[in-house]
Amino acid sequence: MAKEAQVDGVSDFKIGQRNFALGEEQEQRLCYDFETPTKIYTNGVEAPNRTQVITGGLTSEEIKIPDVNSGYPKAFRGTDVENPDHWFPIGEGQRDFLEYRRKFAVIIPSTNTTVEYDFWKMLFKAGIQGVGFHSGGILISAPRLSSDEDMLEFLNQFRREIFRTVDRVMTAEPEYIIMGMSLETFFGGWEGNKEFKKEISDRCGLSCATGAEACKFALEKFNAKNIAILTPYQEIGDRNVVKFFEEIGCCVKRIHGLKCGSATDIAHVDQAWSEEVIREKLNGDDIDAIVQCGTNLSLIEVADRLEQELGKPIIAINAATLWFALRQNGINDPIPSSTRLLREF
Repeated sequence: MAKEAQVDGVSDFKIGQRNFALGEEQEQRLCYDFETPTKIYTNGVEAPNRTQVITGGLTSEEIKIPDVNSGYPKAFRGTDVENPDHWFPIGEGQRDFLEYRRKFAVIIPSTNTTVEYDFWKMLFKAGIQGVGFHSGGILISAPRLSSDEDMLEFLNQFRREIFRTVDRVMTAEPEYIIMGMSLETFFGGWEGNKEFKKEISDRCGLSCATGAEACKFALEKFNAKNIAILTPYQEIGDRNVVKFFEEIGCCVKRIHGLKCGSATDIAHVDQAWSEEVIREKLNGDDIDAIVQCGTNLSLIEVADRLEQELGKPIIAINAATLWFALRQNGINDPIPSSTRLLREF
Protein backbone atom coordinates (compact mmCIF):
# COMPACT_ATOMS: atom_id res chain seq x y z
CA MET A 1 0.00 0.00 0.00
CA ALA A 2 2.84 2.40 0.75
CA LYS A 3 4.13 2.00 -2.79
CA GLU A 4 0.74 2.89 -4.26
CA ALA A 5 0.52 5.99 -2.06
CA GLN A 6 3.71 7.37 -3.66
CA VAL A 7 1.91 7.80 -7.00
CA ASP A 8 0.69 11.37 -6.56
CA GLY A 9 -0.42 12.14 -10.13
CA VAL A 10 1.75 15.25 -10.33
CA SER A 11 5.39 14.13 -10.18
CA ASP A 12 6.34 12.54 -13.49
CA PHE A 13 2.92 10.93 -14.09
CA LYS A 14 2.99 8.03 -16.55
CA ILE A 15 0.23 5.88 -18.00
CA GLY A 16 0.01 2.60 -16.11
CA GLN A 17 1.13 3.87 -12.70
CA ARG A 18 -2.32 3.47 -11.17
CA ASN A 19 -3.35 0.05 -9.92
CA PHE A 20 -6.92 -0.79 -10.91
CA ALA A 21 -6.59 -4.48 -9.98
CA LEU A 22 -9.47 -5.93 -7.99
CA GLY A 23 -8.92 -7.33 -4.53
CA GLU A 24 -9.06 -11.03 -3.70
CA GLU A 25 -12.82 -11.29 -4.14
CA GLN A 26 -13.47 -11.39 -7.88
CA GLU A 27 -16.80 -10.69 -9.54
CA GLN A 28 -18.01 -11.62 -12.99
CA ARG A 29 -16.97 -9.10 -15.56
CA LEU A 30 -19.93 -7.83 -17.58
CA CYS A 31 -18.96 -6.39 -20.95
CA TYR A 32 -21.30 -5.63 -23.83
CA ASP A 33 -21.14 -7.58 -27.06
CA PHE A 34 -21.05 -5.18 -29.99
CA GLU A 35 -20.09 -7.75 -32.63
CA THR A 36 -22.51 -10.68 -32.93
CA PRO A 37 -25.68 -10.28 -35.03
CA THR A 38 -27.85 -11.86 -32.31
CA LYS A 39 -27.55 -12.39 -28.57
CA ILE A 40 -29.36 -14.05 -25.67
CA TYR A 41 -31.12 -11.45 -23.53
CA THR A 42 -31.53 -11.89 -19.77
CA ASN A 43 -35.06 -13.30 -20.22
CA GLY A 44 -33.68 -16.13 -22.36
CA VAL A 45 -34.91 -14.71 -25.67
CA GLU A 46 -32.50 -14.83 -28.59
CA ALA A 47 -33.02 -11.71 -30.67
CA PRO A 48 -31.11 -9.33 -32.96
CA ASN A 49 -28.20 -7.38 -31.49
CA ARG A 50 -28.83 -3.96 -33.04
CA THR A 51 -25.97 -1.93 -31.63
CA GLN A 52 -25.51 1.67 -32.72
CA VAL A 53 -22.63 4.07 -33.17
CA ILE A 54 -23.43 7.72 -32.58
CA THR A 55 -21.25 10.81 -32.84
CA GLY A 56 -20.63 12.58 -29.54
CA GLY A 57 -22.39 15.93 -29.60
CA LEU A 58 -19.41 17.70 -27.98
CA THR A 59 -16.34 15.63 -28.82
CA SER A 60 -17.38 14.23 -32.23
CA GLU A 61 -15.91 10.89 -31.14
CA GLU A 62 -17.65 7.61 -31.91
CA ILE A 63 -19.83 6.35 -29.05
CA LYS A 64 -21.05 2.75 -29.10
CA ILE A 65 -24.60 2.30 -27.82
CA PRO A 66 -25.48 -1.31 -26.94
CA ASP A 67 -28.76 -2.96 -27.86
CA VAL A 68 -30.60 -3.37 -24.56
CA ASN A 69 -34.07 -3.59 -26.11
CA SER A 70 -34.53 -6.02 -29.00
CA GLY A 71 -35.26 -9.10 -26.90
CA TYR A 72 -37.57 -7.41 -24.39
CA PRO A 73 -40.07 -7.73 -22.84
CA LYS A 74 -41.22 -11.29 -22.34
CA ALA A 75 -44.68 -11.06 -20.74
CA PHE A 76 -47.61 -13.48 -20.46
CA ARG A 77 -51.16 -12.32 -21.21
CA GLY A 78 -53.23 -15.49 -21.68
CA THR A 79 -53.94 -18.87 -20.14
CA ASP A 80 -51.72 -21.29 -22.06
CA VAL A 81 -47.99 -20.72 -21.58
CA GLU A 82 -47.20 -23.13 -24.44
CA ASN A 83 -49.21 -21.07 -26.94
CA PRO A 84 -47.13 -18.24 -28.47
CA ASP A 85 -50.33 -16.26 -29.08
CA HIS A 86 -50.87 -16.07 -25.31
CA TRP A 87 -47.72 -13.96 -24.90
CA PHE A 88 -47.36 -10.28 -25.73
CA PRO A 89 -45.48 -9.98 -29.03
CA ILE A 90 -41.89 -8.81 -28.68
CA GLY A 91 -41.70 -7.63 -32.26
CA GLU A 92 -38.52 -5.60 -32.69
CA GLY A 93 -38.29 -5.05 -28.95
CA GLN A 94 -39.47 -2.35 -26.60
CA ARG A 95 -37.31 0.29 -24.94
CA ASP A 96 -37.28 0.65 -21.18
CA PHE A 97 -40.77 2.00 -20.44
CA LEU A 98 -39.56 4.99 -18.40
CA GLU A 99 -36.07 5.49 -19.81
CA TYR A 100 -36.67 5.38 -23.50
CA ARG A 101 -34.21 8.15 -24.42
CA ARG A 102 -31.12 7.07 -22.48
CA LYS A 103 -30.39 4.86 -19.51
CA PHE A 104 -27.33 6.12 -17.63
CA ALA A 105 -25.20 4.37 -15.03
CA VAL A 106 -23.80 6.79 -12.46
CA ILE A 107 -20.70 5.67 -10.54
CA ILE A 108 -20.21 7.43 -7.21
CA PRO A 109 -18.19 6.86 -4.04
CA SER A 110 -20.34 5.20 -1.37
CA THR A 111 -19.80 8.34 0.71
CA ASN A 112 -21.44 10.65 -1.83
CA THR A 113 -24.89 12.06 -1.02
CA THR A 114 -24.98 14.92 -3.53
CA VAL A 115 -24.63 13.68 -7.11
CA GLU A 116 -27.90 11.78 -7.38
CA TYR A 117 -29.81 14.62 -5.71
CA ASP A 118 -28.30 17.20 -8.07
CA PHE A 119 -28.85 15.12 -11.21
CA TRP A 120 -32.49 14.27 -10.53
CA LYS A 121 -33.25 17.84 -9.43
CA MET A 122 -31.90 19.24 -12.69
CA LEU A 123 -33.94 16.77 -14.75
CA PHE A 124 -37.10 17.58 -12.81
CA LYS A 125 -36.55 21.32 -13.25
CA ALA A 126 -36.53 20.88 -17.00
CA GLY A 127 -39.29 18.27 -17.07
CA ILE A 128 -37.02 15.97 -19.07
CA GLN A 129 -38.68 12.62 -19.68
CA GLY A 130 -37.20 9.32 -20.80
CA VAL A 131 -33.84 9.72 -19.04
CA GLY A 132 -32.83 7.84 -15.90
CA PHE A 133 -29.87 7.27 -13.60
CA HIS A 134 -28.82 3.99 -12.00
CA SER A 135 -26.20 4.54 -9.31
CA GLY A 136 -23.51 2.22 -8.04
CA GLY A 137 -21.52 3.11 -4.95
CA ILE A 138 -17.76 2.43 -4.81
CA LEU A 139 -17.04 1.09 -1.34
CA ILE A 140 -15.01 3.65 0.61
CA SER A 141 -14.21 2.03 3.94
CA ALA A 142 -11.77 4.74 5.08
CA PRO A 143 -13.23 8.13 4.07
CA ARG A 144 -10.77 10.28 6.04
CA LEU A 145 -9.17 13.06 3.93
CA SER A 146 -7.30 15.10 6.53
CA SER A 147 -3.93 14.90 4.78
CA ASP A 148 -2.35 14.27 1.40
CA GLU A 149 -1.62 10.70 2.50
CA ASP A 150 -5.30 10.19 3.39
CA MET A 151 -6.35 11.48 0.00
CA LEU A 152 -3.98 9.19 -1.89
CA GLU A 153 -5.20 6.20 0.13
CA PHE A 154 -8.78 7.24 -0.69
CA LEU A 155 -7.87 7.04 -4.38
CA ASN A 156 -6.24 3.64 -3.87
CA GLN A 157 -9.48 2.37 -2.31
CA PHE A 158 -11.40 3.82 -5.24
CA ARG A 159 -9.22 2.00 -7.77
CA ARG A 160 -9.46 -1.34 -5.98
CA GLU A 161 -13.27 -1.17 -5.94
CA ILE A 162 -14.34 0.64 -9.10
CA PHE A 163 -14.47 -2.37 -11.42
CA ARG A 164 -16.54 -4.30 -8.90
CA THR A 165 -18.98 -1.38 -8.89
CA VAL A 166 -19.04 -1.18 -12.68
CA ASP A 167 -19.80 -4.90 -12.89
CA ARG A 168 -22.75 -4.50 -10.52
CA VAL A 169 -24.29 -1.49 -12.23
CA MET A 170 -24.00 -3.21 -15.60
CA THR A 171 -26.74 -5.61 -14.51
CA ALA A 172 -29.20 -2.74 -15.11
CA GLU A 173 -27.99 -2.71 -18.74
CA PRO A 174 -27.13 1.00 -19.00
CA GLU A 175 -26.18 2.60 -22.30
CA TYR A 176 -23.60 5.13 -21.07
CA ILE A 177 -21.64 5.75 -17.86
CA ILE A 178 -21.39 9.00 -15.92
CA MET A 179 -18.55 9.27 -13.43
CA GLY A 180 -19.92 10.99 -10.31
CA MET A 181 -16.52 11.35 -8.63
CA SER A 182 -14.18 14.04 -9.86
CA LEU A 183 -10.75 13.78 -8.20
CA GLU A 184 -9.68 10.58 -9.95
CA THR A 185 -10.65 12.11 -13.31
CA PHE A 186 -8.20 14.99 -12.70
CA PHE A 187 -5.44 12.70 -11.39
CA GLY A 188 -2.40 12.72 -13.66
CA GLY A 189 -3.68 15.61 -15.74
CA TRP A 190 -5.12 15.23 -19.24
CA GLU A 191 -3.31 11.94 -19.88
CA GLY A 192 -4.55 10.59 -16.56
CA ASN A 193 -8.13 11.41 -17.53
CA LYS A 194 -7.76 9.65 -20.87
CA GLU A 195 -6.26 6.58 -19.21
CA PHE A 196 -9.10 6.46 -16.69
CA LYS A 197 -11.76 6.62 -19.42
CA LYS A 198 -10.04 3.81 -21.32
CA GLU A 199 -9.94 1.62 -18.20
CA ILE A 200 -13.71 1.99 -17.81
CA SER A 201 -14.45 1.40 -21.48
CA ASP A 202 -12.18 -1.65 -21.64
CA ARG A 203 -13.97 -3.12 -18.64
CA CYS A 204 -17.58 -2.82 -19.83
CA GLY A 205 -17.58 -1.54 -23.41
CA LEU A 206 -19.37 1.72 -22.64
CA SER A 207 -18.28 5.31 -23.14
CA CYS A 208 -17.89 7.44 -20.04
CA ALA A 209 -18.41 11.08 -19.03
CA THR A 210 -15.89 12.46 -16.54
CA GLY A 211 -16.02 15.69 -14.59
CA ALA A 212 -12.57 16.72 -15.77
CA GLU A 213 -13.40 16.40 -19.49
CA ALA A 214 -16.76 18.07 -18.89
CA CYS A 215 -15.00 21.10 -17.41
CA LYS A 216 -12.68 21.28 -20.41
CA PHE A 217 -15.53 21.46 -22.90
CA ALA A 218 -17.54 23.80 -20.68
CA LEU A 219 -14.67 26.30 -20.50
CA GLU A 220 -14.25 26.10 -24.27
CA LYS A 221 -17.89 27.10 -24.73
CA PHE A 222 -17.15 30.32 -22.85
CA ASN A 223 -13.67 30.76 -24.35
CA ALA A 224 -12.42 31.05 -20.76
CA LYS A 225 -8.67 30.75 -20.23
CA ASN A 226 -7.97 32.55 -16.96
CA ILE A 227 -9.70 30.66 -14.19
CA ALA A 228 -10.06 30.36 -10.45
CA ILE A 229 -10.93 27.07 -8.79
CA LEU A 230 -12.77 25.97 -5.64
CA THR A 231 -12.21 22.41 -4.36
CA PRO A 232 -12.88 20.44 -1.18
CA TYR A 233 -9.43 18.83 -1.45
CA GLN A 234 -6.11 18.79 0.34
CA GLU A 235 -3.01 20.17 -1.39
CA ILE A 236 -2.26 17.02 -3.42
CA GLY A 237 -5.76 17.10 -4.88
CA ASP A 238 -5.41 20.76 -5.76
CA ARG A 239 -2.07 20.12 -7.43
CA ASN A 240 -3.62 17.47 -9.70
CA VAL A 241 -6.48 19.83 -10.55
CA VAL A 242 -4.03 22.62 -11.46
CA LYS A 243 -1.99 20.17 -13.54
CA PHE A 244 -5.07 19.16 -15.51
CA PHE A 245 -6.24 22.68 -16.30
CA GLU A 246 -2.78 23.90 -17.22
CA GLU A 247 -2.37 20.97 -19.60
CA ILE A 248 -5.59 21.86 -21.43
CA GLY A 249 -4.38 25.44 -21.93
CA CYS A 250 -5.86 27.32 -18.96
CA CYS A 251 -4.06 29.68 -16.61
CA VAL A 252 -5.03 28.96 -13.00
CA LYS A 253 -4.85 32.35 -11.33
CA ARG A 254 -6.10 31.15 -7.96
CA ILE A 255 -7.22 27.94 -6.28
CA HIS A 256 -8.77 27.45 -2.85
CA GLY A 257 -8.97 24.01 -1.28
CA LEU A 258 -11.45 23.70 1.58
CA LYS A 259 -9.35 20.83 2.99
CA CYS A 260 -12.41 18.89 4.16
CA GLY A 261 -11.64 16.24 6.75
CA SER A 262 -13.36 13.30 5.04
CA ALA A 263 -15.32 12.32 1.96
CA THR A 264 -18.58 12.50 3.93
CA ASP A 265 -17.53 15.80 5.47
CA ILE A 266 -17.72 17.52 2.07
CA ALA A 267 -21.51 17.24 1.81
CA HIS A 268 -21.89 19.17 5.09
CA VAL A 269 -20.19 22.33 3.81
CA ASP A 270 -22.70 25.18 3.91
CA GLN A 271 -23.27 26.80 0.53
CA ALA A 272 -22.81 30.18 2.20
CA TRP A 273 -19.22 29.21 3.04
CA SER A 274 -18.50 28.36 -0.58
CA GLU A 275 -20.06 31.65 -1.65
CA GLU A 276 -17.82 33.52 0.76
CA VAL A 277 -14.72 31.88 -0.69
CA ILE A 278 -15.81 32.65 -4.25
CA ARG A 279 -16.45 36.29 -3.46
CA GLU A 280 -13.43 36.97 -1.25
CA LYS A 281 -10.75 34.54 -2.46
CA LEU A 282 -11.43 33.66 -6.08
CA ASN A 283 -13.30 36.36 -7.99
CA GLY A 284 -11.45 39.19 -9.67
CA ASP A 285 -11.11 41.22 -12.85
CA ASP A 286 -8.37 38.85 -14.05
CA ILE A 287 -10.72 35.84 -13.99
CA ASP A 288 -12.75 34.62 -17.01
CA ALA A 289 -14.53 31.81 -15.19
CA ILE A 290 -14.69 30.05 -11.83
CA VAL A 291 -14.63 26.25 -11.64
CA GLN A 292 -15.86 24.15 -8.72
CA CYS A 293 -14.53 20.60 -8.29
CA GLY A 294 -15.69 17.87 -5.92
CA THR A 295 -18.99 16.15 -6.68
CA ASN A 296 -20.09 15.89 -3.04
CA LEU A 297 -19.95 19.69 -2.72
CA SER A 298 -23.35 21.16 -3.56
CA LEU A 299 -23.00 24.42 -5.49
CA ILE A 300 -25.38 24.55 -8.47
CA GLU A 301 -27.89 27.02 -7.02
CA VAL A 302 -25.15 29.32 -5.70
CA ALA A 303 -23.32 29.14 -9.02
CA ASP A 304 -26.48 29.96 -10.96
CA ARG A 305 -27.13 33.04 -8.83
CA LEU A 306 -23.55 34.29 -8.57
CA GLU A 307 -22.68 34.04 -12.23
CA GLN A 308 -25.50 36.46 -13.00
CA GLU A 309 -24.30 38.84 -10.32
CA LEU A 310 -20.56 38.55 -11.03
CA GLY A 311 -20.98 38.56 -14.79
CA LYS A 312 -18.90 35.44 -15.47
CA PRO A 313 -19.59 31.72 -15.83
CA ILE A 314 -19.26 29.46 -12.82
CA ILE A 315 -18.71 25.84 -13.78
CA ALA A 316 -20.25 23.65 -11.06
CA ILE A 317 -18.89 20.14 -11.53
CA ASN A 318 -22.20 18.26 -11.25
CA ALA A 319 -23.92 20.61 -13.69
CA ALA A 320 -21.01 20.32 -16.12
CA THR A 321 -20.86 16.52 -15.92
CA LEU A 322 -24.58 16.08 -16.53
CA TRP A 323 -24.43 18.63 -19.37
CA PHE A 324 -21.58 16.72 -21.00
CA ALA A 325 -23.33 13.35 -20.72
CA LEU A 326 -26.62 14.65 -22.09
CA ARG A 327 -25.12 16.58 -24.99
CA GLN A 328 -22.79 13.73 -25.96
CA ASN A 329 -25.90 11.56 -26.27
CA GLY A 330 -27.87 14.06 -28.34
CA ILE A 331 -30.13 15.20 -25.49
CA ASN A 332 -30.11 18.96 -25.92
CA ASP A 333 -32.96 20.10 -23.68
CA PRO A 334 -32.12 23.35 -21.85
CA ILE A 335 -32.29 23.11 -18.06
CA PRO A 336 -33.35 26.26 -16.15
CA SER A 337 -31.79 27.53 -12.92
CA SER A 338 -28.78 25.27 -13.33
CA THR A 339 -26.10 27.69 -14.58
CA ARG A 340 -25.63 29.22 -18.02
CA LEU A 341 -23.98 26.06 -19.32
CA LEU A 342 -27.19 24.06 -19.19
CA ARG A 343 -29.43 26.94 -20.29
CA GLU A 344 -27.42 28.21 -23.24
CA PHE A 345 -25.38 25.32 -24.68
